[in-house]
Amino acid sequence: MADASHFDHDGTAIAYRRIEGGAPGVVWLGGYRSDMLGTKAETLSAWAERAGRAFLRFDYSGHGESGGAFAEGTISKWLGESLAAFRSLTEGPQVLVGSSMGAWVALRLAQELQKAGEGGRIAGMVLLAPAPDFTAELIEPALTKKQKRELAEKGYFEEKSEYSPDPNIYTSALIEDGRANLVMTGPIDTHCPIHILQGMADPDVPHTHALKLVSLLPADDVTLSLIPGGDHRLSRPQDLELLVRAVEGVIAQSGEARP
Repeated sequence: MADASHFDHDGTAIAYRRIEGGAPGVVWLGGYRSDMLGTKAETLSAWAERAGRAFLRFDYSGHGESGGAFAEGTISKWLGESLAAFRSLTEGPQVLVGSSMGAWVALRLAQELQKAGEGGRIAGMVLLAPAPDFTAELIEPALTKKQKRELAEKGYFEEKSEYSPDPNIYTSALIEDGRANLVMTGPIDTHCPIHILQGMADPDVPHTHALKLVSLLPADDVTLSLIPGGDHRLSRPQDLELLVRAVEGVIAQSGEARP
């Protein structure tokens, strides 16, 4: 595999891989502590090569091959990097594919582009195990007294990860910044077709969270696929097949299906 390319954002090297191809292109937005070489991103890259479709993936600062410290990351920081990557490395309409936290970034990215008069560049979204507002909706309500004390005294707490030998780190900066980026506070207008894929056996993001998100997307064409036995990763062969079909379907819905 070729080495990643990099661009500078606020003094940090952001790593990316890009495939040239037809529009609408596809932009991968990964999850918390994931990177652009994960199974789902690799599957989409291989599909894009076969389909002649433009594809962009990158690592947030503190993730994968990018510079920066993970513990210094916030939604605003990673959103800023995503906006910079989107604007400098893609052209024309794009389908955003956001996994877990990446779905939150995708929804915020659409909001920021709409504010700047660039909302027409979002052709559609595919959101996997979407975790918008996870700091306020999933983490804060479950904080223990010990975790609250550690946040106050140390500025972070650690939690065992099911996916890595290293613990997850949640900082007070991440949680406070999350409150400034909430999207599930009222109706969300994305002005594009959306397909949500949600595992029914997801231990990290309950499927009720996806149902709540759907209820806040009243103005758009939304498809929700609940996957029996699907976990948070959604990386089984049948999940990956469904992911590719969902992306192809949203591209077709966008009315710009021809590469």
